[in-house]
Amino acid sequence: MGIDDIKRTSLLCDFYGRLLTERQREVMRLYHEENLSLSEIAAEFAISRQGVHDALKNAERYLKEYEGKMGLVERFQRSSQAIREIDVIMDRTISSLANEDTEAAENAARDLKEVKDIIDKLEE
Repeated sequence: MGIDDIKRTSLLCDFYGRLLTERQREVMRLYHEENLSLSEIAAEFAISRQGVHDALKNAERYLKEYEGKMGLVERFQRSSQAIREIDVIMDRTISSLANEDTEAAENAARDLKEVKDIIDKLEE
């Protein structure tokens, strides 16, 4: 599992973890947050290593299904990206207005329109 997969699974757990069973949540927590091995988790729950593996895979499958139906993580990521873009545009606008010439004002108006377009995308 690569870093992007780990980050994605962590986000899915943050958004949808409460929809899993208590046991699935605990197995996910021990594996992803406590970095316990499958064998260590198996000993903790008195089940086989394969049982832990299956529990992890099922939990991850459920999390992906929830995301497929609700799309909260995708929306969160789009919103976060939009906020970063807005921040850059606002900094640029502030710098342009500080110069107080006609061209700077025109650029500021264009930038503000760009911010509005980004916000409109969030509402789609």
